[in-house]
Amino acid sequence: MAIKNIFAETKRLSAGIENLSTDELVAEQAQNPELLLLDIRELQERVDLGTIPGSKHVARGMLEFWADPASPYYRDFFAEDKRIVLYCAGGGRSVLATLALTDMGYSNVANLTDGFRGWKDSEQPIEALAATSKWIRRPQ
Repeated sequence: MAIKNIFAETKRLSAGIENLSTDELVAEQAQNPELLLLDIRELQERVDLGTIPGSKHVARGMLEFWADPASPYYRDFFAEDKRIVLYCAGGGRSVLATLALTDMGYSNVANLTDGFRGWKDSEQPIEALAATSKWIRRPQ
């Protein structure tokens, strides 16, 4: 069996989930201040590039553990009935994360199609974290 191309695979998988454009996310945020926006990029991406204001960081590798109420790692900002939108840099990793939460039983989950890059390209506000984060890139 040949290894699947991840970009083709995430594109195929995205057809089975709800996808939002940046404009749609902005409209949803205005209507629903309780929306849970999850940044699943690596911590260093978030620190180096900034983040969407109001988002919470959940490393992709911990998502299912933090989202499971029976897990000792559970984070109480997850709620079964809460609207959740996930994003990564360009919309690929967040497709897989959206599917993971849906498979776990979360029913109101969506993917930000163009990710943080699309948010930035559409000139939406960005929260800078480099100056305040204890996780900074050190010169080598």
